[in-house]
Amino acid sequence: MKAVIETGGKQYYVEEGTVLYVEKLDVEAGKTVTFDKVLMVDDKVGQPYVSGATVTGEVLKHGKTKKVIVYKYVQKNNYHRTQGHRQPYTKVEIKSIKVK
Repeated sequence: MKAVIETGGKQYYVEEGTVLYVEKLDVEAGKTVTFDKVLMVDDKVGQPYVSGATVTGEVLKHGKTKKVIVYKYVQKNNYHRTQGHRQPYTKVEIKSIKVK
């Protein structure tokens, strides 16, 4: 089965066994997480969500992405600022897709 889920303001196309990086979830590593906002399952398209559909996954780990350097510069005004940012993520493996 294939599905499209929504989490963290983004949409992900998933199948069973898919490993994906999503916005940080408040679930411990090794626990299961259930995604209720399922937009599509195989040929069923929701309006906006498919009723009774759930996608279950296992949280593998939490982490941070590579550092992104943000550099601000204004010409002729002696203004420059450097700032770094590391976005937190959660690595999830999709275990099952169910439709009631």
